Formats: sequence, structure tokens, C-alpha cells
Amino acid sequence: MSLVGRDAEQARIRRLLADACEERSGALGLRGAAGIGKSVLLDHAVSIAEAEGGMRVVRGAGVESDSELAYGGLHQLLFPHLDRLDALPTPQATALRCAFGLAEGDDANRFLISAGTLSLLADLAEDAPLLCVIDDLQWLDQGSVEALLFAARRFVADPIAMLFAVRETSVPFVIAGVEVVDLSGLAAPDAARLLDGHAPELNEPVRTRVLAESSGNPLAIIELGSARLAAPDVDESDPAEQVGPLPVTRRVQEAFRHQIVELPEPTQRALLVAAADTAAPLATILHVIESLGGAPGDLAPAERDRLVRIDSRITFRHPLVRAAAYQDAPLHRRIEVHRAYAEALRADADADRRAWHLAAATTTPDEVVAAELEAVAERAWHRGGAMAVCAAYERAGRLSADRERKARRIARASQAAFDAGKADRAARLAAEALALTADPGIRADAIYTRGAVEYERTSPRADAELALGATELVRDTDPERMALTLFEAVHAARHGAAHDLLQRAAELLRGFTPPQHWAAVVTALIGWAELFAGRPERAVGPMRDLHTATSVDGNDLMCRITVGFGGLMIADDDVVAAGTEDMLAKVRATGALGWVPYTLNVLAVARLLRGEFADARACVAEGAAVSAEFGNTTENLAHRSVEVWLHAVSGDEARCRALAEEVLPRARARHRVNAEIAAWGLGMLDLSARRFGEALDRLEQVSQGPASRDLLVRAVPDLVEAAVRGGMPDRAHGPLAAFRHWAEHVDRPVATGLLLRCQALLASSDDTGDADALYAEALRLHERHGGPYELARTQLVYGEWLRRRRRRTEARGRLAAAVSAFERLGAELWAERARGELAAFGERGDEPQRSGPLTLLTPQELQVVRLAADGRTNKEIAAQLFLSPRTVGHHLYKAYPKLGVTGRNELAHLV
Repeated sequence: MSLVGRDAEQARIRRLLADACEERSGALGLRGAAGIGKSVLLDHAVSIAEAEGGMRVVRGAGVESDSELAYGGLHQLLFPHLDRLDALPTPQATALRCAFGLAEGDDANRFLISAGTLSLLADLAEDAPLLCVIDDLQWLDQGSVEALLFAARRFVADPIAMLFAVRETSVPFVIAGVEVVDLSGLAAPDAARLLDGHAPELNEPVRTRVLAESSGNPLAIIELGSARLAAPDVDESDPAEQVGPLPVTRRVQEAFRHQIVELPEPTQRALLVAAADTAAPLATILHVIESLGGAPGDLAPAERDRLVRIDSRITFRHPLVRAAAYQDAPLHRRIEVHRAYAEALRADADADRRAWHLAAATTTPDEVVAAELEAVAERAWHRGGAMAVCAAYERAGRLSADRERKARRIARASQAAFDAGKADRAARLAAEALALTADPGIRADAIYTRGAVEYERTSPRADAELALGATELVRDTDPERMALTLFEAVHAARHGAAHDLLQRAAELLRGFTPPQHWAAVVTALIGWAELFAGRPERAVGPMRDLHTATSVDGNDLMCRITVGFGGLMIADDDVVAAGTEDMLAKVRATGALGWVPYTLNVLAVARLLRGEFADARACVAEGAAVSAEFGNTTENLAHRSVEVWLHAVSGDEARCRALAEEVLPRARARHRVNAEIAAWGLGMLDLSARRFGEALDRLEQVSQGPASRDLLVRAVPDLVEAAVRGGMPDRAHGPLAAFRHWAEHVDRPVATGLLLRCQALLASSDDTGDADALYAEALRLHERHGGPYELARTQLVYGEWLRRRRRRTEARGRLAAAVSAFERLGAELWAERARGELAAFGERGDEPQRSGPLTLLTPQELQVVRLAADGRTNKEIAAQLFLSPRTVGHHLYKAYPKLGVTGRNELAHLV
């Protein structure tokens, strides 16, 4: 097909290829209706890449008949290069081998498969710039789509261009994170030029009609023009000969159908066989044709008319030819063909394809076929293809003769749909399973899936309510399910600050004897309930005991995430930071990327509380990006809420308020605890800017809100400072009493130091007590514990107190130290407030210093620099962060001048 009228698109593709040759990675999607010219543009890109750019090309295409086969598209694309798998990190190579059925192993992790795809494409680009081309992306199996887009979004400095073509449909196929060019019909002059080049003999009335009916679609122009040339005697005035108001795609398919019905009947049947399995090898197709009484020569007329091309496979001229050959065949013929395929395919080597052909040939419940499809689902599950699992289980359910088996299979399809990110489908299938059965276990599983959907759709509270309902079904029969369901209920209730539901869950936990490997987690979760009920004296011990508990039998990550969230509530910041770093390394190494946003959320808050703001920003940036990529709206809002706090501490008032306005209304309905962290940030912003009344009002709402006995108790010291500095110390007494009760029982130096600072502020406000001693003791604790931010805050308020008592030398020392610390942390409003205090008694403060060097790095650069400082190679860093080694090198190259270093050997001392 000609490239008439596509100058802008050709130029954009040339830029993409040129950038790749200059080691600037890029990805581009082409979207448009069937026949609009997507494939021709892909061919054009390939010809440029090979002829002019010296690029290596890897090419694949979605095949409609293979769309339910796990990683079929990826296997097609990467199969010629599997000899390079040994160069990949071992977990990634193993995952790809399992996905492609080349090795047996544990369940393949779809995120490791995505990372392996990235690494393999990056390795191919080491030899020459690489162009990766995928046509008909909408027909690729979902696992392959996820892997390719995962890679496309992460290439930065590799000589790689990725080009996707996707058909425009009524439900748009989203190419997430990739620039998309929408192809429309050709302009009238271009359409006329294209038609005249292909069918110059058309008379004017026919020419005008073809141009009108084709709506600028190049394939329609060519095919409708050719059809009119092939039928010169058509009476244009005869209504029977008029196409009517069919969409362009239907008109073109109708033109192909007319071509097909003119072929001999054996050729039509042979085309149907080819169309029923477009990915089948030529030998298999010919065998099926012969088994139905045909012969290889039956395809000759179709090949002569250019409807198909035959080499090692049979390729249809256009997907619409295949659609016409298959869809217009009678049902009994299609069933006959699928049954012939099932008989021709070997049960061992082609089990999945055979089962799908059997399913296509089966119109009534059949337990034998359903069982084969269930086996397909199990194999897909071991290969990590969640959507393939869903499709196979759902079809198996539809063919089940037994109602209970149907319910079980539909419930499993529901869970797989959720794992694949298809929440609507998961909810529909879960509801169907619930309507089919009274079996407690199946119902509990379906309800659990509904809860997971509601966590994202509605709120964690909705998830907790459903999880609590599911416990009634398994309380006396399935301790493992009971423990898992109550774990979900407690965590969801905590995220949503639904403490009434958490207390209900705790009552169930108290009356429950869990499996041994759940015992310590269960006891810690009961401790959460005690803490939120205002009884830290009964909570801290069980929560802290979980730190040293040994978790076995598969719930290690659940144990660790409970340690993380729980540790933040009881001021175990150092333990949480170290343990969560270890957990993050584990989930990265195992490819459990679904846990990454939750782990990063814990780590971001721990870093925030320790005053490690640059690292907290890196956690938030990655957590927000990964959760958005996975469609995890609730966790995305959780991370962006923490980002509000970080903007507040940096003094970026405009960004802080804009983000809070965007995030807070939605976050309060979803992740209430982190929403309150954002509200805390707004109060702290006012406090640092000396707007004490506004700060006090905001912080009172936080300290009285639903998360006030969670980690938001840590906002009380800010409230006390706002109350004292605003001349309203009485408003601090109630919140401080609750804070004291908490601090005394968690018994950690950072909490004690904060309590002493609060007491010193109140003592200084009414000149009672020994404010000086209280400040000094708080300072001593914060010099050893709690991080640079709390130390600087204590130095600031102590310096302010000393200045008011005209102890100039001491005050200057404290305030200068505070200014220096705030500047290193990038806390500009706090630094400005401390400089103002210095200026207030005649001291001229030093010129503002630049922020600490780590604050100058982007979040990604900081992650890379920290790992490089630990001695990791670029390849090791790439494997951990799911990047390419070249992208890691690019980030280091950008970071070195910001840090004032020339190589990685200088990083360890600096970091």
C-alpha cells in the first residue's frame, strides 16, 4: 500500500529511529482503523532501519487466534534470540524460560518476565541499534503486552526504538506510557491521488463513489477501486449494488468476502482452515486440509488472487481477509475445522492449542473439554500469564457440566482477572461464582477477590467489610484462609482508618487459633487494635515481638509488611528502615513487583520520619510510578499524599498546595492514613512560615482525626509548637497528654526527645519548670537519635528560647547549626525562619548555602548512586531497579557533576 499523504508520520518515525541511533530510547504507537495504513508505516520504518540506519530489527505481530496463549506473542518475537538468555540476570532468564515452556520451575513471575524482556532487548542493542516492531498489538496476549510496554517505559539511554501498531476499536486499547499517533483518513487530494494510481481506468461516477465510500481509508480506496474495476458492468443506479451505510471496515471486509465467494468451494474451505489458526505451521494446516478431503493445491486460487502469501506459514494479505474467510463460514463448517485441528495436534507438544480448538468445537457442556482447559489454565499460571489463566478458567467454567466445578473455575478466573489488572471482569466473575454455589471455600475466595477490587474501586473500608464477611465462611474449616482473610481485613481497615472494623477483626483474631506460622502476625495485629483503642501499654510488646519472629510457609512478606507498618506506629523508625530495605531488595530480586508500592510506602514514611528527605522522595517517585503502572489507584494516592508532606518540608508552597488540592479529596476516601500525612504536611508548611494560627487549626484536625492514634500521633509536636508560638498553649494540653501516654509506652529515644521538646516549649511559654534542662535533654537525644531534621527543629526552638533570654552566644550557635542543617536538607522555609531569628538580634546570617548534594539528584539518580556507592556494577543495579545497564550509566553520568565527583570510586565517601 502506498504511503501517499503520510509525510508527517514518516518524519516522526525518522526522528524515532535517529534518536535511537544516538542512544536516546523512544517508543511510538500508531493507532487507527483497519486499513488506515499502520502496517505500511511499520514496513517503511523497517526498510529505513535496515537500509539507512544499520539497525537490527526484531518484529512480531498479534495473532487473534493466539491471544489467549500465555506469552505467545513474546515467544514469537524473542525466540530467535533465546541463545542470549545466559547473559541475563539468572532470575530473569529462568522466568523467560518458564514462560516459554523451555524449563520447569516454580511459578513464573510476570514482573520478572517483563524485566527479562527489557534485559534481553537491551542486550540485543549492544551489537547495533535496535528497532522492535509489533503489529496488531491489540491481539497480543496480555502478558506479552505488559512485558513489552514495561520495557518501553524504562529504556532511556539505549539505542532502542519501539514501534507499536494498534487497531482502533469501540473500547480503546490503551498503550500506557507511550506516545501515540492517531492515523485518520487521507485528505481528499491524497485519497484521489492514491485511487488514480491504483485504478486509473475508473469512470468519474464510480471514482466519485469510491472516494466517498472509502472515507480516506487507503485500504478501502485500493480494494473498493479494484473491486469496481473487476466488475465493470455494475449498474451504479441499482440499489442492490449499493453498499449502503456500512462502516468502512465492514465495506472492505465485504469486498474481500465477495472475492472469497467467487473462489472454488475447496479453496474457500482451505482458507477457512488457515483462518482458524493463523499461527499454525504450514504442515499442520495442510494436514488439516487433507483430513477434510482437500489438497494443498486448493490454496492456489487464493494465492493467485493475492489473498494469502505462502512460505513457511500462510499469511493473509490483511486481517480483514482472515476475518471474512472465518466469520462468513457457516457454524457447522467452523466446528468441523476446529475438531480436525484438535485431532491433528499432539496432546503433549500442542496441548494448549489443542484444548482451545476443542473448546471452539464444543457448543454444549463437556467435562472432558473443561478439564483440558483447566489444565491449560494451570500451565499458564505456572508460566505467569494471568490473563491467559483467566480466559482458560472462564471457558472451562462455561463448559462445565457440574455446577460446583463451574463455580470453582469461575472463581479462579475472577482471581486471575484481578491479578491481570482487569477489575471489572474480576468483579463480574466473582459475582457469578457467588451466585452459583454455597460452598464456603469457593464463596470465601470470590468474596476475597471482590474485596480486592473494592480496595481499588471504592476504599479500603469496603475491602475490610467484605473480608470480614468472608471469615464467617471459613472460620471453622480452613485456618489458613481464615488467617489470610483477617490479615487483609486488618490491613485494609488500618489504611482506611476504619477502626470499628479493625476492632471487629481483632475480636475474631482473639478467638482464633491460627496455623503456627501465622501466630506472631496474629498477635501483632491484635496489638494494632489495642494501640488504636488507646492502650499502647498492651500493644507495644506484641507488635515489637514480631520483629524477631520467624515466618515460614509463604507468609514472609506479610510478616515483614506488618512489621513495617506496625513499627512506624511505635517509633521503631531505625528498625523499620533497615528491615524494609531488606524486604525491598527481596521483592526486587524475586520479581514480586506487586509488593513494591506497599514496601516503598513504608520505607518512604520511615525515611521521612528520620529526616532522610532525598531518599524519601526517591521512594515516593518510584512507588507512585509503579502503582500507576499497575493501575493501583489507592497506593498511588498514598504515595502522592506523602509527596505533599515532602513538598511542605522543602518549602515549595505552590507545588505543595496544588498537589494537596488534587490528591487530598480522593485520598481521604481511599488511603486515609496517608491522606492525613498530607494534611499534616500542610499544617507544617504553615508552621515553618510562622502562620501559627492556621497551622494550629490544621494540626488540631489531624490530631483529632481518625488516624490520630496511628503514626499521625507524630504530628502532635508540631501542634504543640504552633499552639505555643501562636500564644494559645492551652490548646496543646489535650493532644500532648495523648502523645505523652504513647511516648512513655513506646519508650524510644526519638519519641522521648519529641516529648521533652514539647514539654520545654510549654514550660518556656509560662516560665514554669526547667525549660533549659528539658531543651538540653531533648537536644542530647536528638543528636544521637531521630535524624537531622528533628535535631534541627530542636536546635531552632531552643535557639529561639535562648535568644529571648539574651543568651546570644548560645543562641547563635544553636540557630546557626539549625540553619546549616535545614539548608543541607533543602528545608528552605525552616532555614529562612532560623535565619530570621539570627537577624532579629543584630547578627548578620551567612549567605544561604546550597542544599546538600544528594538533594540535587533526581529520585532515580539517587537510587542509582546509592547502589553504586555500595559497590554494585551497572548490570547489578539494572537488575535491581528493572532498568537497562545503559540507562544506569546514563543516570550516573548525569549525577556526577551534581555531586562534584568524577567517578564511582568517590561515591562511597560522599554518600
